[in-house]
Amino acid sequence: MSFLQDPSFFTMGMWSIGAGAIGAAALALILANTDVFLAKPQKATLEYLEDIDLKTLEKEPMTFKAKALWENDGAVIMAVRRPGCFLCREEAADLSSLKPKLDELGIPLYAVVKEQVKTEVKDFQPYFKGEIFLDEKKKFYGPERRKMMFMGFVRLGVWYNFFRARSGGFSGNLEGEGFILGGVFVVGPGKQGILLEHREKEFGDKVNLVSVLEAARKIKPQTSASEKK
Repeated sequence: MSFLQDPSFFTMGMWSIGAGAIGAAALALILANTDVFLAKPQKATLEYLEDIDLKTLEKEPMTFKAKALWENDGAVIMAVRRPGCFLCREEAADLSSLKPKLDELGIPLYAVVKEQVKTEVKDFQPYFKGEIFLDEKKKFYGPERRKMMFMGFVRLGVWYNFFRARSGGFSGNLEGEGFILGGVFVVGPGKQGILLEHREKEFGDKVNLVSVLEAARKIKPQTSASEKK
């Protein structure tokens, strides 16, 4: 038992424990930057989206089915994770840059939010050039809602997105729920279906604008009453 009296034994033991802890932390960091622990999105069906209840943001809100947004002309729809988030404001501004081309195609641009907190929606509107509606049941964030919690803050992609948006001059706040991930949809009129479904995989994971335009150009306008059924 004389080795217990050897100080180097304890030094080696502490070093081994420390090295093991560092190795475990490094492995956790590596895994956190892969898609291993990310919740896989469940694709939405047209029927699922059509039946979503939305509300207008007026003092006396009107409730309507989401299919009214696209049943005649199709639509591009952003499901906003959090209006006060500077990353969401960046994506809203990017999508709004497409509005002149969408207008030429006759395709409207909309957004849905999951809550109304103070003046958050009003403060978001300068970044988004389309109408905004309330999705209280958070259906546009499903069918299976996905959350990114604090793991997001150790992902290198998220930090890159932070710096990108900050360098672009975007700022925000911490008001409201911001862990349920959002997305972007391009939906054709009638029964043409969902032409693009982008699900945010991490904070600041923006939709590809070229893909949005390509999907929008595939929209076939309704030409007869029978097609609207």
